[in-house]
Amino acid sequence: MELYQLRSFVAVAELGHLTRAAEQLHLSQPALSAQIKALEVELELELFERKSSGMALTAAGKRLVGEAQKLLSGAQALRNEARALRGGVAGLARVGTVSDAQFIRLGEVTSAVVECYPQIEVQLSHEVTGTAFEKVRDGALDASFYYGGLTHPTMSGLILREVTYRIAAPAAWHERIARAAWPQIAAEPWIMTPASSTHHQLASDLFHAHDIAPTKVIQADDEFVVGSLIEAGLGVALMREDIALEKARGGAVCLWGDVRLTTALRFVHLREREGDPVIRALVDILKDVWRLRGTGRRPRCAPGGERRAAASANRLKRESSPARLARR
Repeated sequence: MELYQLRSFVAVAELGHLTRAAEQLHLSQPALSAQIKALEVELELELFERKSSGMALTAAGKRLVGEAQKLLSGAQALRNEARALRGGVAGLARVGTVSDAQFIRLGEVTSAVVECYPQIEVQLSHEVTGTAFEKVRDGALDASFYYGGLTHPTMSGLILREVTYRIAAPAAWHERIARAAWPQIAAEPWIMTPASSTHHQLASDLFHAHDIAPTKVIQADDEFVVGSLIEAGLGVALMREDIALEKARGGAVCLWGDVRLTTALRFVHLREREGDPVIRALVDILKDVWRLRGTGRRPRCAPGGERRAAASANRLKRESSPARLARR
């Protein structure tokens, strides 16, 4: 089998449609169809069911698509290593993002990558944290920001910071929940993120620890949507502490008790790719931006890039300062 066949297999699996996959790969539809057919002949398995609505993975296809993604990631890692040996780190970095860009310092990180490693092409994909983890594990992403613990044997991660959550409710419910105990809080409508998210797992662990269960759940797939629903008076939810305190001071929400749940913001990648030059470059940049090297350590940067990276980071900080934003 050929790598281009695996690339076609993964593209069709992700898009679920032959025509859209052909457009993405810059192939004609007959050529793409022929590649898929050749791969099925090679594997002696049907990978897709052809339906009027598009292409659906068979049971065998679902089992094999993750392996195909890993092989493509491995091939990319090999190319990256070869480029590094020729001089200079180059390659594609597909990076998952979670939460808001400012909180994970995405602007500073991306700016530093562009300045220090101009031959690395960064593709960003915003994900629910659990989905981001799965995509890195399966090879669909090279690395990702991620909330939560890390016990999977194939994964490695860099802890960036601790993250604390509080229980927030609509501001108008202040008197309603002020003296509420756990059973009363559980009886309120809860706004939850999807089951694959760390946010959801934190809430579930909280319920389990107090032997309670929410009676009504509204689901939203984004933390900022959750915050908007709380403000709209629709229910109770976990909210990141920095946001919760700011909204509470502004009278948009109220906080119940002094309950705090903590997790970690990490940057994760496959353990087997720790030696990949592109992964090493991203981790080095993160260590610099998040000041994780300790005192006295100079940033690792491509020749001539350190000064530009520092200037870019400082410029981003100035442009995002509260005073600057207020003037705008």
